[in-house]
Amino acid sequence: MRQAARVDPLAARRTPDDPPWDVYLTGTVFLDIIFTGLDSAPVRGTESWARGMGSSPGGVANMATALARLGLRTSLAAAFGDDHYGEYCWDALEQGEGIDLSTSRSVPGWHSPVTVSMAYEGERTMVSHGHEPPPEAALVPDGTPECPPPARAAVASLTPGKRAPWIEQAARRGTRIFADVGWDETGAWDLAGLADLEHCEAFLPNAEEAMNYTGASCPRAAAHALTEHVPLAVVTLGAEGAYAVDRATGESAEVPAIAVEALDPTGAGDVFVAGFVTGTLAGWPLADRLAFAGLTAALSVQEFGGSLSAPGWCELAAWWRKVQSVEGQDPEALRRYAFLADLVPAAEEEVTPWPLRRAVPTIGFGRSA
Repeated sequence: MRQAARVDPLAARRTPDDPPWDVYLTGTVFLDIIFTGLDSAPVRGTESWARGMGSSPGGVANMATALARLGLRTSLAAAFGDDHYGEYCWDALEQGEGIDLSTSRSVPGWHSPVTVSMAYEGERTMVSHGHEPPPEAALVPDGTPECPPPARAAVASLTPGKRAPWIEQAARRGTRIFADVGWDETGAWDLAGLADLEHCEAFLPNAEEAMNYTGASCPRAAAHALTEHVPLAVVTLGAEGAYAVDRATGESAEVPAIAVEALDPTGAGDVFVAGFVTGTLAGWPLADRLAFAGLTAALSVQEFGGSLSAPGWCELAAWWRKVQSVEGQDPEALRRYAFLADLVPAAEEEVTPWPLRRAVPTIGFGRSA
């Protein structure tokens, strides 16, 4: 079967001296089980039936898959259980998405972390279970401590109060670090506690996180305040879109969100980061990067799951052609995404769309052939 033309957004920038990977990630891979079609949050003492269900790799796999589907050469270091869940996640990422797992490990006797996500009313509630992998899971084959492989960029999730040594190692080798952050359970919201931020090129918190860390009264002011600590600050504004400030150029940009009917918001933030990293490595203008990141996130929430909901270039092309054909379409909105015209594959090139894997209600019990 012929596949559609695959887009390499970095084709014009590639040289023989490039590192082997465009993006490196490390983190925890979960087996995600997603329930959708719930009318409301589950009520204690009752049984709720979901109208939809899907299973897919989750956790750091969300962003790794999104990057790979956008054409970036992606390397992931993670521990995988040697159970059926772990085998499924490994195969889905390596064989299904072409992600390099040479620095990942299958850990004997360790079961895969699992997250159950319930989507309703445009939001989600998650319940997770897992254990830390044993220390030997972080060793490369020769038994020496793992170092990040050479890569153009890396995406790091910062943890308040903790350093991740690999971030500094990667930055010193010229890897561009893009960082996000989770909710600060301590309530301290101290930027000094994000020690690895000093090695980062870009920081991408959501509006509430940005305001808590800076004490600013609005997310746009928070973005400007963050540039005192990191060169590029990108603050996601939910239904309002995203706002970014580049300290090096003095440029700021704001792009509204695309209104869609969300089936499952799981992983949308990861897909947004992947889109922004792609545009940055490709050298696009700041506003185009924001628009592209928002578009990829908007397309992802219309599918089940986190990782397998990420769009590929054929879906981006289909969206671009569709919005141009809508009667009465706002010309200004079309101009905002006109940069896609030179990127997406033409209709005549799409002999057979790339068959993207999607989350399904169950998983197989053996490795793929």
